[in-house]
Amino acid sequence: MIPLRTPAEAARPAALALGSFDGLHQGHRQVIAAVTAAAAADPQLVPSVVSFWPHPREVLYGEPRLRLDLPAEKLLLLEPLGIAQLVLVPFDQVLAALSPEAFVEQVLVDQLGAGFIAVGENFRFGAGRSGSAGDLQRLSAAMGIAVQVVPTLCDAGGRHSSSRIREALAAGELQQAAALLQRPYRFQGRVVSGRGLGRELGWPTANLQVDGRKFLPREGVYAARAWLPGQSEAMAAVMNLGPQPTIDPAAPSAVEVHLLDRQLELLGTELSIEPLALLRQQQRFDGLAALKAQIGRDAQQARALTGVGVAQPPADEGGNAAKQQNP
Repeated sequence: MIPLRTPAEAARPAALALGSFDGLHQGHRQVIAAVTAAAAADPQLVPSVVSFWPHPREVLYGEPRLRLDLPAEKLLLLEPLGIAQLVLVPFDQVLAALSPEAFVEQVLVDQLGAGFIAVGENFRFGAGRSGSAGDLQRLSAAMGIAVQVVPTLCDAGGRHSSSRIREALAAGELQQAAALLQRPYRFQGRVVSGRGLGRELGWPTANLQVDGRKFLPREGVYAARAWLPGQSEAMAAVMNLGPQPTIDPAAPSAVEVHLLDRQLELLGTELSIEPLALLRQQQRFDGLAALKAQIGRDAQQARALTGVGVAQPPADEGGNAAKQQNP
């Protein structure tokens, strides 16, 4: 895996792709391709992606920004693209107050050792977002650094953006999100102890504790695939994302996964999950018998979508709420 570095640890001189690159969609990949091409032409340059953490809007406006890709996930995605390091620049009020000129000199040149820079045409920087991509070209040229501004990528649906991916996930449209990402949407979570109510219903679940900074799709019941650490074989699953309206309406939102045709001891394991399709929205049933019957139907739908037989039934509800936030 490529390294995650602070500016002080970054290898220099560097060819820098600047931006948030959340989701690493096709538009982001064009910016990254410009950097790897520059590094191929000048082997002294280290092909690098530079992002800011936390997101500037969190610092400036107090807006929580859930991420499509957490840093550890991004490392795995960047390596096949030819990137040698991911550098996270701490974003704070001091950095936010830098003029465009000071940002180029102090951050890009002094801290990061920029030898080449690539940005999207909508890139903004400096105090009050006062600097444009054109300003970056002008200021960097004065220091002998080439800047390539990559045009915005659009299709029939509009501009390729992380916002479009979030909108698709928020609507439960996994196929559209995957098309924009050019890869399946996935997340990870550690299996934590639950109350065992799913097991009492005959549908034992793995209750996942997911990083609260991760953007999750809309609440509902999903057909899904799951992976154990270090294994390439996918396991068919049904996932419930949200509260438990029949059993415990007051419980917070949780991520519960039932593995189809599997009986494994998973406590403490880190599971990777790929939601495939939204089967239905959450609903309150008249009783446990009606809930259990619906779970059986959910399992059959998931079986058809995943192509894996059902040996034991999923959970729509019934486990303990994992400590995961998805506002």
